[in-house]
Amino acid sequence: MKAKRNIAIGMMLLALAGCATMTPEEKCTAGGAAIGGLAGSVLSDQSGIGTVGGAAVGGVIGHDVGKRGGCR
Repeated sequence: MKAKRNIAIGMMLLALAGCATMTPEEKCTAGGAAIGGLAGSVLSDQSGIGTVGGAAVGGVIGHDVGKRGGCR
């Protein structure tokens, strides 16, 4: 159990380190995809298609917001 927690913490740290060099537009795209995926999962009763669809739509919206400078 402790090993799983340590692996999860290590993976989170690697993911956060990878975000350090992202442009604001890329950060908005990733954030939009994450929020969209979560929303799609909730609205579709955790269906895979709903989750992927929500992530795709959220990523497109986040990318557009990032291009306009709305995400820093």
